[in-house]
Amino acid sequence: MTMLLIVAVNLIVGVCIGLTGIAGFLLPMFYTGFLGMPAVESLALSFAAFFISGALGSVNYFRSGNLDLKTAVVLSAGSFIGAVLGVNLNLLIPEEMIRLLLYLVVLLSGASILVREYLARRGKAAVGSASKTPGAGTAAGTDTTAGTDTTAGADTIAATTQALRPAPAAGTARSAALYLLLGLSTGAVCAASGAGGPVLVMPLLTTMGFPAHMAVGISLFDSIFIAIPSAAGYIAAARDMASLLSLLPLVLLFHGIGVLAGSRYAVRINQSVLKAIVAAGSILIACAKLAPLIAGML
Repeated sequence: MTMLLIVAVNLIVGVCIGLTGIAGFLLPMFYTGFLGMPAVESLALSFAAFFISGALGSVNYFRSGNLDLKTAVVLSAGSFIGAVLGVNLNLLIPEEMIRLLLYLVVLLSGASILVREYLARRGKAAVGSASKTPGAGTAAGTDTTAGTDTTAGADTIAATTQALRPAPAAGTARSAALYLLLGLSTGAVCAASGAGGPVLVMPLLTTMGFPAHMAVGISLFDSIFIAIPSAAGYIAAARDMASLLSLLPLVLLFHGIGVLAGSRYAVRINQSVLKAIVAAGSILIACAKLAPLIAGML
């Protein structure tokens, strides 16, 4: 029964990642919170799955032109080092503290998804309102310098379109040291807590000026280099190595199938609704798991 649950959850979470680029953080919670698996084994299986979803997802984003390799490589170099540090830090922390950290990360991740979706809806509403409102003082709509008729509404649409275009210099405007430091810090946090990477890295990249799809592509590529040292470190530290290795092929296979299926049908699904469901469910689950842990510490 446990094996069937692991297969089903990896398939479902893989589909969600393929559809939205998020939800990987639910895997370690499932292993530790519902199966009662030791934290080290749960993180080993989770990061092995994150490697598959990162590899498959970044290939798709590269093909669509939404992966800035120059930035991604520098970020990933920092993340690889940070992940090594994060694994070693995790192994020094008591298991109860690891669970607490994991549930807090899931809670904050769910909240951040809801906030981003709310802000995105507000931004779209503002753009739609601006494009329909004619500008004051341009009733004649005449540009005397160019000798052609234009309206303020057209100017607004043009300005909005320009603002929404991917910034070609977004990956080169900031120094490599900044991306290296960002990768180092996020890699350490993700490896220590069990967060896959995109749910933390993607919003940070968008605040730095990257378009949303480019941010997802870079964060998926980055998650590969968080997953490699994390999976290797936790597998090496596992107490029941034989059981863990017997589960790995199933996890990799069905998680990969889920990611491929989700990415294939992503254009047909309302991603905002799905993200909201994943986020709300994550918050509820995290709160339910945090309550007894915090009560036991008080």
